Amino acid sequence: MNSGSTDIDLLIEARWVVPVEPHGVVLEHHAVAVDKGAIVALLPIAEARARYVPRERVELGEHALIPGLVNCHTHNPMTLLRGLADDLPLMVWLQQHIWPAEAKVIGPEFVRDGVELAVAEMLRGGTTCANENYFFPDVIGATYRRLGFRAVVGLPVIEFPTAWAKSQDEYFERAAEVHDSFRGDALVSTAFAPHAPYTVSDQSFERIRVLADQLDIPVHLHTHETAHEVEEEKKKSGLRPFQRLQKLGLVNDRLIAVHMTQMTDGEIAACAEAGVSVVHCPESNLKLASGFCPAEKLRKAGVNVAIGTDGCASNNDLDMFGETRTAAMLAKAVANDAAAFDAAYALRAATLNGARAMGLDAKIGSIEPGKQADLSAVRLSDLETQPLFHVASQLVYATGRHQVTDVWIAGARKLAGRVLVDMDTDGILARTHAWRERIAAIDAPAPVMA
Repeated sequence: MNSGSTDIDLLIEARWVVPVEPHGVVLEHHAVAVDKGAIVALLPIAEARARYVPRERVELGEHALIPGLVNCHTHNPMTLLRGLADDLPLMVWLQQHIWPAEAKVIGPEFVRDGVELAVAEMLRGGTTCANENYFFPDVIGATYRRLGFRAVVGLPVIEFPTAWAKSQDEYFERAAEVHDSFRGDALVSTAFAPHAPYTVSDQSFERIRVLADQLDIPVHLHTHETAHEVEEEKKKSGLRPFQRLQKLGLVNDRLIAVHMTQMTDGEIAACAEAGVSVVHCPESNLKLASGFCPAEKLRKAGVNVAIGTDGCASNNDLDMFGETRTAAMLAKAVANDAAAFDAAYALRAATLNGARAMGLDAKIGSIEPGKQADLSAVRLSDLETQPLFHVASQLVYATGRHQVTDVWIAGARKLAGRVLVDMDTDGILARTHAWRERIAAIDAPAPVMA
């Protein structure tokens, strides 16, 4: 041992390290040194062994080590509604099935159990951070904190009463309380989460704009999800939803605009100029026939494009490897360009771009000294990923989430050899089965009368 070596908590040695920043780089036989939850160095394995004395060493001779994936749009309590009302148009699905079912089951226990199921699924798929949008954000945030999972928790605003709040003032009062409860938390932060332009008033948007500036938090918003939404807003206000948001001062670098399947070239340019982040949710958009986000046009314009799964009720999974593959291939089809949204950019969209959208890019999203050690190890020696010529391409186009073996968040091991650490898998399954029976009874089809 070198007498000048330094004690650290963890040294992860990998066949390949894909840091994401610098862009497109793949490092062979490199190690990531971690201490007190943060990355302290990224260097060749031989140098790392000479420089550091780790309390734990992990050797990943067949793996690519990547930043933990960032799911930039989720409704994770809705994991308990997975597959409830498939193959229906958006508004039928939402108004006739999802909202009525939610109204009968939503509450702290439903939210807690749904988030716990989602965290287990996300960790097993290499995801270490989620941008959350649902009711009972106090329970959501507490559950993420308890499980040691990183999240930005949405503070919901909508113009009708729910189990969470009964009036506009109550939505904002409760939002302030939840924000204050997570102020300075190491893993959980907040964003405003107004549902959509068609469910949020100008007055609420104006309050959100002022408070988001004061609190220095993002605004996480569904917008331009469908052509119907755009046409209805034009009939109502004479403006496209994006134009209305511009008029209200919400088109700025705090805005996380989700879906954006209906965009003009002028709107794309405005997003680029204002620093808006767009979250591409291709599988939900495909399944609900909502339209196609012009992801490559956005990328070329310089817009920060991130990737999200949406909720399990409309996807039906939280598989960021699958979502990233779909995002890359759909972008090529929409752009009619096989070179569009290439593998290196797709991986960036699933990691660093998501972190940037959420205001977390100084902490996570790439493997760089000083950042938090949110990391995922992906075994590439499986039959399905052989032969291997290009690591980034293999990760995006051929890798499945079942190849994620190990995950760390802030240097803490959350998945070890495909086994969840400190999570009660049997208990999660038992609670999920109980919710299934309860929800199935609510959404059971009416009997056919003779």
